[in-house]
Amino acid sequence: MRGYSLFVFLCLYFVSSKLQAFDSVSNRPIFQEVDSVWVDSILNTLSLEQKIGQLFMVAAYSNKGEKHLMEIEELIKKHHIGGLMFMQGGPIRQLRLTNHYQSISQTPLMIAQDAEWGVSMRIDSTQRFPWQMTLGALQDDSLIYEMGREVARQCRRLGVHINFAPVVDINSNPNNPIINNRSFGENTEKVAHKSLMYMNGLQESGVMACAKHFPGHGDTDADSHKTLPTILHDKKRLDSVELVPFKRLIKNGLGSVMVAHLHIPSLDKTDSLAATLSKKVVNKLLKKKLHFQGLVFTDALNMKGVSQYYEPGEVDLMALLAGNDVLLFSQDVPKAIDKIKKAIQKKQITEEEISKRCRKILLAKRWFGLHQYTPINEENLLDDLNTENGQHLISHQFEKAITLLQNNRSIIPLKSLDTLQIALVSIGENSVEFERIVSKYTSCKVFHLSEQNTEEERAKLLNQLLPYNLVIASVHKSNQHAWKSYHIHRDTDIFLQTLALQSTLVLSVFANPYSLSDLLMTYPLDGLIMAYQNSPQAQRAAAQLIFGGIGANATLPVSNVHFKQGHGLTSSPIRLKYGSPLELGMNTQLLPKVDSIVMDAIAREAMPGCQIIAIKDKVVFYDKSFGHHTYNKKKPVKETDLYDLASLTKILATVPMLMRLKDDQQLDLDDPLSHYITLPDTSDKKELIIREILAHQSGLAAWIPFYLQTMEEDNQLRDTLYSNTKSDLFSIEVASNIFLHNQYADSILHQIIQSPLKEKTYRYSDLGFYLFKEIIEDRFSESIDQLVSTYFYSPLGMTTTGYLPLDRFDTSDIVPTEFDYYFRSQLLQGHVHDMGAAMLGGVGGHAGLFSNANDVAKFMQMLLQKGRYGQRQFFDASTVDYFTTCQYCELDNRRGAGFDKAALENQEGGPACDCNPSKNAFGHTGFTGTMAWVDPDEQLVYVFLSNRIHPTSENKKLLELDVRTQIMDVFYESIRTAE
Repeated sequence: MRGYSLFVFLCLYFVSSKLQAFDSVSNRPIFQEVDSVWVDSILNTLSLEQKIGQLFMVAAYSNKGEKHLMEIEELIKKHHIGGLMFMQGGPIRQLRLTNHYQSISQTPLMIAQDAEWGVSMRIDSTQRFPWQMTLGALQDDSLIYEMGREVARQCRRLGVHINFAPVVDINSNPNNPIINNRSFGENTEKVAHKSLMYMNGLQESGVMACAKHFPGHGDTDADSHKTLPTILHDKKRLDSVELVPFKRLIKNGLGSVMVAHLHIPSLDKTDSLAATLSKKVVNKLLKKKLHFQGLVFTDALNMKGVSQYYEPGEVDLMALLAGNDVLLFSQDVPKAIDKIKKAIQKKQITEEEISKRCRKILLAKRWFGLHQYTPINEENLLDDLNTENGQHLISHQFEKAITLLQNNRSIIPLKSLDTLQIALVSIGENSVEFERIVSKYTSCKVFHLSEQNTEEERAKLLNQLLPYNLVIASVHKSNQHAWKSYHIHRDTDIFLQTLALQSTLVLSVFANPYSLSDLLMTYPLDGLIMAYQNSPQAQRAAAQLIFGGIGANATLPVSNVHFKQGHGLTSSPIRLKYGSPLELGMNTQLLPKVDSIVMDAIAREAMPGCQIIAIKDKVVFYDKSFGHHTYNKKKPVKETDLYDLASLTKILATVPMLMRLKDDQQLDLDDPLSHYITLPDTSDKKELIIREILAHQSGLAAWIPFYLQTMEEDNQLRDTLYSNTKSDLFSIEVASNIFLHNQYADSILHQIIQSPLKEKTYRYSDLGFYLFKEIIEDRFSESIDQLVSTYFYSPLGMTTTGYLPLDRFDTSDIVPTEFDYYFRSQLLQGHVHDMGAAMLGGVGGHAGLFSNANDVAKFMQMLLQKGRYGQRQFFDASTVDYFTTCQYCELDNRRGAGFDKAALENQEGGPACDCNPSKNAFGHTGFTGTMAWVDPDEQLVYVFLSNRIHPTSENKKLLELDVRTQIMDVFYESIRTAE
């Protein structure tokens, strides 16, 4: 009895297990659940020949001429083909052809496309998503799901119903010539999961996925487009590796499968028989064993993997007899239809079977919505295919895929920029974006080397690189398509191996990860980054990883001779990231208002041009240059151009040095001026309090026109004070070919000391900052221009910021300010506009700095982060709070200690917009049309640089139009109305 019970239990367990196993892989494909009324009504009207025609999908091109158009028309009208697969061309042309072909088809056509990395795989003028190998590095597969949704949206916009993706092949063979980059990698489980994410994204958004290439094209070293590859794995290996992703997707409602042209003896021993033509593979394995009920597509029947063995028509029939539903890329549809009709007569296949497969296709068409087909609207097509959301997703995927493989001594992210002399060596193809982003973090000398270089070229470059203590090298392979050669040339390897012995070297490889096998060694490299593709997005991501704009947490999807699959190091961000407002959840619909405000201001000649940068949460979300250097519109403003910062000098040079003195306990803001500078006993400036001067509450006059004292009554420069040639006596360069007497600086200080004091009320004054400069230089025994460069600009990577720009930059890189007709009688370009600063040789405590917006933003971000940036603490956090806090609010003075603040309640004026910025916000404006603003509560930095005083400072339109504050208002609103 016990034995009988055990027997019954085992039987029940066996049956239950079988049922569970069957149920686990029997999920119906997505289109099987649709209402079949339309399907059956169409099927009942079709003749046998029309039903056979529905089984064909032919290739259509939008870049071919009238002859091709007429051929497709004939196939539709005469032979009733069921679908089209669009190949090369352009989106507008493809859409128009789709509408045309649908209009002449009795039964709506199903449209397919190879869109593995988006529709750009086949057509131009569209967004290109990363290859699947790149996505294989991701740790967050939701990004693949989001890509599936976006690719599906683009497909639907073009009238495409089926995406021949994902590629679910396990690429276990590095020498695979055709899959490779198109695979998610070599790890079976990861490929299965990532493929599922892609499938779900597509199908949940209304586009059918097509898993390919069944039963697995990953372990091949031949291209089935050119020959018939053979796979020698046994059934156990196929079941545990190659078939796993297919089973996973089938279980979850996969719509279609594409069968590969592969010879697999363990599945079918028939000599030279491709899986596509094998009943054992298609019907027995795919349909019966794996219970797949979706559409089965052949791979293209014109490929040599099958076409070299069988005649057109014959190969179509064999594919149909094997169990395929859709015959793709037939070389001769009429002949194939004729062959199939004869096969029915010979009872090789029944008409009922034809009807069954035709019905399955019609069910899919019903799921596509073709029962209610309407022509596709052409309006705004290109904009709809190239959205900001899509571009952001692509950038985000590359950022998360960049893989840090080697990081000796934690060199990445780079630290202590002031200690590095960096050379950038780009090898191979286009490297423009990589170089551009590197230049946003620091300056470096750029060298280029061809991939196939000579011994002489290598020797010359190695010698040129000797002075640099860090070399950032990058190898750039073609990004044209996924099957382009990725190999690194031996000449390049020789150069890199030699360079690694000579220099500290960080290498970024913009190529397939198998390319690393071409390197003799990797351990001599101090840093190694795998960037996968040579796309602009990958270049931006790699550059930001090196400098700490982003961190790393990706892993290799495949192994090479140096690193195993799954290897990847982590790093953390330490500097600004150059990103998108979308990642911040901002209201991006408002940001175009900034462009409109600027373009309107330029049109009204409020300024010739400008630079604007805005940051939130350490992400640069707006970074644009507008207009030209001057109104003659000959030289557009570049992001690297320098502007005269005017009074921003106060908060970027003088105040920071005072903050440092405070940190070093060498300054107390409540001390009188006389504690730090020697003044005559009779001077009424001795008891002025430092805090009062910084807050413009001291009673000092607003300014003194020092230059007037140096001119004759006829407005000519006094020849006793000026010379047109430089000498020991006339050594202070005021402008081009104008040199002031070397003792005149003492006269400027004397005039300040003798100037009358007014009552202690809020009055903006430059004069105290002349005196602060003296205090700073006395305390540090060094000039302020050298001090700020050493303490701040160099370590922050502010390579454009500084005094005396003509000593470091070409004149053409500096935006001109005013044509000074009243003092220097010349256009000022590289010489400071402020007359007092000019008479100090261009180095003033109140004016004299030049910079681009990007570098100003770094400094302001450092202040926002309480004095910390790039893993260096520049100020104590309490010091930043101390100086940026309103000092005399009780006296209706909004100012901080050197910093400007928003207007107090019930006050007018101030630098901020009427957008209720926080009381913690601070910044400054400059006479030349500049502004820097920080709001800690919103984690916002905003920098605006212009030359509104060109050609004359009498132009006050920028102020009258409130351009700077209008722009600020848009940024605040876009943050506060975030979606």
